[in-house]
Amino acid sequence: MRFFKQKTKMEKLQSRYEKLLKESYELSKVNRSKSDAKLAEADQLIKEMEALV
Repeated sequence: MRFFKQKTKMEKLQSRYEKLLKESYELSKVNRSKSDAKLAEADQLIKEMEALV
């Protein structure tokens, strides 16, 4: 039995994706261009996740 299960690569990408979306949303209120940059990063992560499947 493992008490400290390590995250899989997919789980790491998913949590990073969610973090980027949250940051993008917060930035959209202040700086639209930075928000768009975060969304672009999130889009790249989606492509990486699709490649893993």
